[in-house]
Amino acid sequence: MANKNTKTPKNVAGKYYVDDSCISCGQCREIAPDNFAEDAGSGMMYVQKQPATAEAATACENAVESCPVSAIGNDGE
Repeated sequence: MANKNTKTPKNVAGKYYVDDSCISCGQCREIAPDNFAEDAGSGMMYVQKQPATAEAATACENAVESCPVSAIGNDGE
């Protein structure tokens, strides 16, 4: 389960976030490319944009469920 206390630094504020347990597999970016991006410096993923539509929210939820290390949370602030 993702930990909002260990979010990666580039996450934008909001409900979804990626924490420091990310293994940079890129699966979230494949599922929701408008919402997730890779930090070139660390290689870790982060939420670049919170979902603004129902479709984007569904894609983010699919990314949460598909993350192999449960590094994506949906309880951010």
